[in-house]
Amino acid sequence: MSDVLTERLRAGAHALALELSDVQLAQLLEFLALLQKWNKVYNLTAVRDPQEMLTHHLLDSLAAVTPLRRHIAQAGLATTPVHLLDVGSGGGLPGVVFAICCPGVDVSCVDTVAKKAAFIQQAAAALRLPNLHGIHARVESLAGPFDVVSCRAFASLADFTAWSRNALAPHGVWLAMKGKHPQDELAALPSDVQVFHVEQLQVPGLGAERCIVWMRRSS
Repeated sequence: MSDVLTERLRAGAHALALELSDVQLAQLLEFLALLQKWNKVYNLTAVRDPQEMLTHHLLDSLAAVTPLRRHIAQAGLATTPVHLLDVGSGGGLPGVVFAICCPGVDVSCVDTVAKKAAFIQQAAAALRLPNLHGIHARVESLAGPFDVVSCRAFASLADFTAWSRNALAPHGVWLAMKGKHPQDELAALPSDVQVFHVEQLQVPGLGAERCIVWMRRSS
């Protein structure tokens, strides 16, 4: 099974034109194994099958890595430590994937459920990721500043930006991973949140629509 998963992960990364080292591929598979193990006790995700986890969780999150890397390069943040907050991270998606694939990004995964934050801390230790942190808190209580605030299937765009506003650096951006183009949610955003790009994603092996909504504070 592990050989099949390895090949599917390698093929998926290739399809996404994502350059990953053997160490990073091994860390992603180890993370998948941790997610399976802890899921039995902590109910981190409704997806149980390893093959399905690979597609719906790992590859789905990996699809956002190249857009994140591009933003960091374009924003001129590549030479400084980038601080990213992943909101409602649950089992660490996409936060742990970002931490593995972007070693120069310091990733904090915040969740209101203590056992989920504890899982992130466990994953950071097991995967030897000094740039990964689990935080048990409400996002509204965090001050930041974070250069990027991300979420995946978390809340409406209006709630996500309202709750995490205090954590966002003045120059920071919101990265919200969504399914279909969320037209109603976009229409409900307040005037002080600017959507500067809705980026379509193609997830290998997943026949469903995915996109990233990129937002910043209106100037």
